[in-house]
Amino acid sequence: MKLKQIAAALAVCMFSAGALAHGDPKQERKPRALSTVETPFGREGDPRKATRTIDVDMSDKMRFSPSQLTVRQGETVRFRVKNSGKVMHEMVIGTMQELKTHAELMRKHPGMEHDEPYMAHVHPGKIETMVWQFTQPGEFFYGCLVPGHFEAGMMGKITVTQGGSK
Repeated sequence: MKLKQIAAALAVCMFSAGALAHGDPKQERKPRALSTVETPFGREGDPRKATRTIDVDMSDKMRFSPSQLTVRQGETVRFRVKNSGKVMHEMVIGTMQELKTHAELMRKHPGMEHDEPYMAHVHPGKIETMVWQFTQPGEFFYGCLVPGHFEAGMMGKITVTQGGSK
């Protein structure tokens, strides 16, 4: 991987000051201010402005349910992400290229620490939430970037349609 690609991948992974290791059950999320970072796929949503809740289940069959979602541009969604499996899983939202780059980086550095508003790290049998506002129309994706899971097909698609928020 070229140095520029590594730097870009690290930049994608290091937006916030907080950190959470993939799979580290002893660390807990620390309260932080709402991020103002705008990504190609949106920005952290204000939980008070969530217009709906979408339940997403992750399993050891390396699948998300549902595997396809449709939201409207401007919509703020609360994701309630459940890990019904026996191993660590996560839901990371991004463009397909960002997810592929991050997955490759995680294979090389499985203990890399990060905690972003577009990620939910969920221990077996637990539920985590994340709130995201989709500010741009297009096709975006979510995947589990625990090494080997994304490559096994653990991903889904989000279609953001043009239009105002609810």
